[in-house]
Amino acid sequence: MEAKTSVFLALAICSLFIDLAQCSQLIYQGKWKLLKRSIGVSAMHMALLPNDKVIIFDRTDAGPSNLTLPQEKCARVHHQSTHEATDCYAHSVEFNPANRDFRPLTISTDTWCSSGALSQDGVLIQSGGYDDGYKVVRYFKPCLDCDWIEEQNGLIVPRWYASNQVLPDGRIIVVGGRFQFNYEFIPKTSTNDKKLYQLPFLEETMHLPKVPNNLYPFLHLSTDGNLFIFANDRAVLFDYVHNKVVTKFPVMPGGVSRNYPSTGSSALLPISLVGNKSSPSVEVLVCGGTFPDSNVKANAGIYMPASKSCGRLIITEKNPNWEMEEMPINRVMGDMILLPTGDVLIINGAACGTAGWAVAREPVLNPVLFKPNHEKTGRFELMSPTTIPRLYHSTAHLLSDGRVLVGGSNPNVNYNFTTLYPTELSLEAFYPPYLSTSSRSRPSIGSIKPGVDLTYLQKFYLGFKTNYVPEKIYVTMVAPSFTTHSFAMNQRVLVLDFSQVGKNGNISGSKGYINLEGFAPARPELAPPGYYLLFVVCDGIPSRGMWVRIKKL
Repeated sequence: MEAKTSVFLALAICSLFIDLAQCSQLIYQGKWKLLKRSIGVSAMHMALLPNDKVIIFDRTDAGPSNLTLPQEKCARVHHQSTHEATDCYAHSVEFNPANRDFRPLTISTDTWCSSGALSQDGVLIQSGGYDDGYKVVRYFKPCLDCDWIEEQNGLIVPRWYASNQVLPDGRIIVVGGRFQFNYEFIPKTSTNDKKLYQLPFLEETMHLPKVPNNLYPFLHLSTDGNLFIFANDRAVLFDYVHNKVVTKFPVMPGGVSRNYPSTGSSALLPISLVGNKSSPSVEVLVCGGTFPDSNVKANAGIYMPASKSCGRLIITEKNPNWEMEEMPINRVMGDMILLPTGDVLIINGAACGTAGWAVAREPVLNPVLFKPNHEKTGRFELMSPTTIPRLYHSTAHLLSDGRVLVGGSNPNVNYNFTTLYPTELSLEAFYPPYLSTSSRSRPSIGSIKPGVDLTYLQKFYLGFKTNYVPEKIYVTMVAPSFTTHSFAMNQRVLVLDFSQVGKNGNISGSKGYINLEGFAPARPELAPPGYYLLFVVCDGIPSRGMWVRIKKL
C-alpha cells in the first residue's frame, strides 16, 4: 500500500508540470502502443501460430460484428436464436503483428467461451463453445489463404467453459465445461480417444449450479506426466491414463474462489533444466479471483473487492503447502502471461465484481510484473497503465518479438459502444521493461545447428550477437498458448541446459558473437512434442524468439 501511495503522490506532483500520460511513462516501467483502433471483432480468444500470425475470434451469436465477409465467404449458421440463416459478418480474423494487417475468417458454429491448443504439427485445434458449437472441433492450419475447418461432432459431450492441455503423446485433453464432470481427448485417432472419462473432482468443487466458480479449470502438465487440475479453491494431481487422483493438495488459504465466474488466473512457473535435470521441481502460481458469493452480489448491484492474494505451490514436493503473498492491486479477470525472461506479467481485469455480463467495476489499468526469483518484498512491480479498460472477454498473448498483444473486452450481451464499459475492438501491445531503449542492444540469434527440428535430449548449438559483454546468459523455450477468460492454456517456459562452447561452469560472454552448446529437453513430459519459441536472455534482455520444433524419433 505504501508503494502504491508513493507512486500516486509522485504522479500528482509530476502532473502539475507536464501531461499525466507522460508522467506515467517517467514513473512506471513498460510502455503501451495502440496497434489497431479496430479489427472489427472483439478478441475473446487468441492463439499464436508458428508463422507468427495470431488467430483471434469472438463468439458468433452476438449479432453483427464491425467486419463483413466477402459474399463467397458468408457462413450458413444454425443458432437457436436465428435458426438457419446466412451470416456475412466476420467473427474471426488472422492478425499479422509485423505489419498490423488482418484478414477476415469464416466460422459458422458458435465459439462462445471455448478452448484450444496448438497441435504438435502447428495446427490450432479448437474445441467446444455454445449452442451449435457445443460439440464442434475446429482446425486452423498456418498457411497463406487457410480458413477454419469445422468438425461437427468432434466431441462426445457439450463443452462450454472447458480447458485444454497438450499431453506428452501429442494428444490434447479437454477437461470439464458447464455441468460436464468428465474429460476426453482430441483428435479422435484411437479407440481410447472415443471414450468419456468421469472426473468427480469437478462436481465436488462446484459452488452453485448457477455460480460454479470452477469453470475453465487451470490445467498444468507436471514433469511426471500427470495433470495438475485446479478448480475453485483446491487442486489435485491427476493420472488421466488410469483415471485416478494421485495427490490431493491442501485447500488454497483465504476463502477465495479462483475460477469462472470468480475468475483469477494461474501459470506454471519456469521449469529449470540447467544441470541436465531429469526430474526438476515444478511450481504453480495462482493469483486473484474473488469471494464465492461475489457474482451473486454483483448481479444485485453490490461489487465486492477482488482478491490481492497469490499462492505458490511446489507440486513435486511430498507434502507441499501454499506459500501466500499479495499483489499490489486487487484483481479479478487478470491474465497471467509468462515472459521469455521467466517473469510473469499480470494484466487486464477489474478491482471489483466478477466475470459475467456488466458485473465488474473499477478496471485495473496497471499491469504488474511478478519476478518469482526475487526476494519476497520486491517480487511485484507496478507497470505503466493503459488507457483502455480490459474487462470480461479480454485477452493477452506473448508475441515472438517479446511484446504482449492485448485485445478484447466485451462485458455486454451484444456489441455495444455506448454503455459504461463498451465493446472493445482495438488491439494494443504492451512493451515489458526489457524492451525499453538502452545502450545494450537485444541479443540476436544468428544460428541454430544442426537446425530448428529437434529431438529429445539432442545436443545442439546456438550462436548469437551482442554489442556488450553480458554477465548472465540463459536460454529459454516457450510454448505458445491459447488464451481466453484469463487463462493461457498450455503456457510453459523451460530454462534449457546450456554452456558456452569451450568453457565450463556458468555462461559468461564476450562482446560480439557468442556460441553456446546445450541440450533439448530430455523427454516429452518436460516438453510435449510441438513448436516452441527459443530465446537467448542476456542480463534480463531477451532476443527475438526463433521457432523450433521438438519431435519424437
